[in-house]
Amino acid sequence: MVLTLPPELEAALNERAKKKGVTPQEIALDALHERFLGSLPLLEPRDEWERRLRAAARDCGVSLSNWALSSDALYD
Repeated sequence: MVLTLPPELEAALNERAKKKGVTPQEIALDALHERFLGSLPLLEPRDEWERRLRAAARDCGVSLSNWALSSDALYD
């Protein structure tokens, strides 16, 4: 399959690919895969316990640094 992209979409793909250090094709394939087949699982659960654990997990968005979690940071 060959897709012809409008110039603004091609530019956006090229820019995103450059920032991530991958090819524009990889960006496009990842986006198409996520849109039509769902997000790519990073790891397949090995048993029921892992399946349930992953189902209960939530993405909180940001990881705090070790400094932010240290007791010294509580008093700043």
